[in-house]
Amino acid sequence: MLPEKQIIMKIEQKPFVFGVATSNENFTDRETETARILQNFQHGINTILISPRRWGKTSLVRKVSTLAQSESLKIVYLDIFSCRSAQEFYNALATAVLKQTSSKLEEWLENAKAFLSRISPKISLGPDPMTDFSISLELNDKATDVDDILQLPERIAQKKKCRIVVCIDEFQQIGEFKDSTTLQKRLRGVWQLQQSVSYCLFGSRKHLMSELFEKRSLPFYKFGDAIYLPKISTANWVDYICDRFEVTGKSISPELARQICEIVDNHSSYVQQLAWLVWIRTDGSATEQNFNDACQDIIEQNTPLFERQTESLSSYQMNFLRAVIDGVKSEFSSKAILDKYQLGSSANVKIIKAALLKKELIDIERKEVAICDPILALWLRKELHR
Repeated sequence: MLPEKQIIMKIEQKPFVFGVATSNENFTDRETETARILQNFQHGINTILISPRRWGKTSLVRKVSTLAQSESLKIVYLDIFSCRSAQEFYNALATAVLKQTSSKLEEWLENAKAFLSRISPKISLGPDPMTDFSISLELNDKATDVDDILQLPERIAQKKKCRIVVCIDEFQQIGEFKDSTTLQKRLRGVWQLQQSVSYCLFGSRKHLMSELFEKRSLPFYKFGDAIYLPKISTANWVDYICDRFEVTGKSISPELARQICEIVDNHSSYVQQLAWLVWIRTDGSATEQNFNDACQDIIEQNTPLFERQTESLSSYQMNFLRAVIDGVKSEFSSKAILDKYQLGSSANVKIIKAALLKKELIDIERKEVAICDPILALWLRKELHR
């Protein structure tokens, strides 16, 4: 049981943030990426941001957006995770552009009327019409109708004599839409000709994002400056963790902070979460026991999720994961590995890899395989070696 004073401190100060986008003192490092993306925003360069899930892409884009926003440069942000069709995407895009480029209700109504009149948009107002409204478009999939939507930020930018950056989170969703390639061609065909608007496209499913922007046969190949987000270094994390403990009246040794980073392989969200779990167990100075208890806690918290993720896997797929956690990174088709882990044939290994990539359980970097989720790796090591 935590003392009342510490409970109050935990509520008020919240030294570590995970599960949501971070900002201000909870955001650490990324100076190089921040500067690069800020330059892109300011000079109209399209940006593609790619990394595994929960590495801090959204937090980074939001930080840069705050730095870049000005009278002459407007930032539009939208998350299309819930969009399941091109129609829903167009609605979300039009709503975000109108809402975030206008400061008055009358202004966005005027822009909707001026630039979307051929579509006859239906506008639904909430309790606060400046922040709570949505647009429903009666699209017939005519080229002119769709172009009106896609050209909306360009026309508003020209009217306001400013530049606009449109940031689209979970962009990989468009790859799941019906007739996705046609949509991608349409988007690129319009966006690449705009003079006053640039785009920042990012998402949480690395292999889908990589495919959209790296495959020569797809429309978004070489669309912009592709940034592959690296992990934050251990040195930066150690300084950050020690500082966050210190400002809340507690302490942690650099060695213990380093252990937090290493056991979760510098995974941004997990570093924050594990540091938090150590912090709430710490009365004054963090101990090895606090760390061990926190590690056990984070594994137990995630066990139901990991059980769901693995319960439908085939024996071949589980054997492959066993090989990975045993330290095998490549050469899965060698006879020794095939026999030891009962993976079947070389052709079967390719099928296994493709399936596990699609499920986002593994990642392949420079032809080496790794478990995407470091806590899943800890859980698998425990479960598969009982």
